[in-house]
Amino acid sequence: MKRYCWILFLLLLTAAVQAASAQQRLIVRDERGASGLQLTCSVLNCNVGINLGDPTGQVFLITVDDSVNLNSFLTLLLNEVGVVDAEVDQQLLLVGATAGPVPESLIDSTPLVYYGTPVWNGYVNQPAAEIVQVAQTQSTFQVAGAGTVAMIDTGVDTQHPVLVPVLVPGYNFINNTPSGSEMGDVNESSAAVLDGAEPTVVNSSTIAVVNESSAAVLDGGSYSAFGHGTMTAGIVHLVAPQANIMPLKAFAADGTGYVSNIIRATYYAVQNGGNVLSMSFSFSPSSNEMATAINYANSQGLICVASDGNDAEDVVVYPAGLTNVMGVASTSDYDTRSSFSNYGSDVWVSAPGEGIVSTYPYGTYAAGWGTSFSAPFVSGTAALLVNISAGVNQQTAAVAISNAQPISSAGMGNGLLDTYTAVQSWAETTGQQ
Repeated sequence: MKRYCWILFLLLLTAAVQAASAQQRLIVRDERGASGLQLTCSVLNCNVGINLGDPTGQVFLITVDDSVNLNSFLTLLLNEVGVVDAEVDQQLLLVGATAGPVPESLIDSTPLVYYGTPVWNGYVNQPAAEIVQVAQTQSTFQVAGAGTVAMIDTGVDTQHPVLVPVLVPGYNFINNTPSGSEMGDVNESSAAVLDGAEPTVVNSSTIAVVNESSAAVLDGGSYSAFGHGTMTAGIVHLVAPQANIMPLKAFAADGTGYVSNIIRATYYAVQNGGNVLSMSFSFSPSSNEMATAINYANSQGLICVASDGNDAEDVVVYPAGLTNVMGVASTSDYDTRSSFSNYGSDVWVSAPGEGIVSTYPYGTYAAGWGTSFSAPFVSGTAALLVNISAGVNQQTAAVAISNAQPISSAGMGNGLLDTYTAVQSWAETTGQQ
């Protein structure tokens, strides 16, 4: 009987601990700072977490018990002295498009040296690079990128031989650790099978050069976005191979992330020398504090780029929908709107987004479908503009990049990205041509 009671006590204790640990997250701006918010939470029974990095020291993550009605709590919170803004910390999910057939470029492993680094020919000379005139722009204007492109994503394979020469220290905002690597998301048993050489579907939007057992490991909820950040970084590197890349991990391997970590990553990019902020994600509705963070980044000279989403709808998503962010839609290799791509008023420009070959974890390559892989072409182009003149900012970069090629599809902003005309425009503006 005593043993039974003891077991029952343990079960009840475990249930109580689990219930206590269930928390709801909110983003709060308190003009009194941490001390003022601590006083508020002592009254409202909430917990003050980390500062989200804004220069005023006023924005924090707080938590409340899962049983609390958030609408009622937000009303109480906004009536407290010093609290000027509060919002739910939205949980986000990276969603790609459906992968098509294996592109020929992904099986072209012919080696060549690209700005001092051995790469696959299929990566450098893929159709998308030719469509946006990467090689012609680099050779004509003698540009290969400059400055630092901060990538808010799943992190990067920091040991990938193609990316190692240009990586600068980043940060993991999920685990609060330095480096920005995404490799800790995969355990050793998973990593052991990532040594194949066959293009295989590893998630809905990605075909990677791995063996079948690797695909079986990665084609699941836990790894549905693994490699996403390494791929977007590789596209920036393709366009601007001498620009630095700063990996800012705000999304886990399963594609989930929080707005609060995007806010932290944005401020981190500003404080650590970023020139371009590349954001291959979208969500709705917007976040006031994320918009404030991006406004601050703009004021400090950062050029902001974001993907427009893969719902095939004329709908405004964020951060692409912000007026100081260049939203990017996806096109096919035939210069038409991709069937999955969003379109409409928040699109500034479009870029290829189907079967894009890029770097993938463990020194491999992959092909991806989605506006996530269109946006880095624009981010890389912004780094080419920095190469022409470091004085480029959001407004001047947007004007230069608006010199795009017209396409027949409606709702695609200024048209199809043309790195050549964008760089030419900025070179003429600055007298560098």
